[in-house]
Amino acid sequence: QVQLVESGGGLVQPGGSLRLSCACSGSIFSINDMGWYRQAPGKQRELVARITRGGFSNYADSVKGRFTISKDNAKNTVNLQMNSLKPEDTAVYYCNAAVIDSSFYRSLEVWGQGTLVTVSS
Repeated sequence: QVQLVESGGGLVQPGGSLRLSCACSGSIFSINDMGWYRQAPGKQRELVARITRGGFSNYADSVKGRFTISKDNAKNTVNLQMNSLKPEDTAVYYCNAAVIDSSFYRSLEVWGQGTLVTVSS
């Protein structure tokens, strides 16, 4: 079994910063892409940022220049540094990973439980 655990959400004022972290654990053979998605109230879940095992990243247009995704392959973690936060960034942020498990060598898409980010004065 493979699981993702996020941390780092909370309340921040507009213009502030937060850093989200996500750790992948369990029966892991390899991890390919990892990423962050978010879902605001009444809206669909959307991609925020994604990074490949080789380090190539892509971002939603709404967060380019403000958010930075990084990955530690040795620790199976992915982070999201969020700067210049805006009220419209308020959402539940979910970690996602494309994993090959070590039990049956299956390709799995794994989601974390989500962490709430609230940007408000």
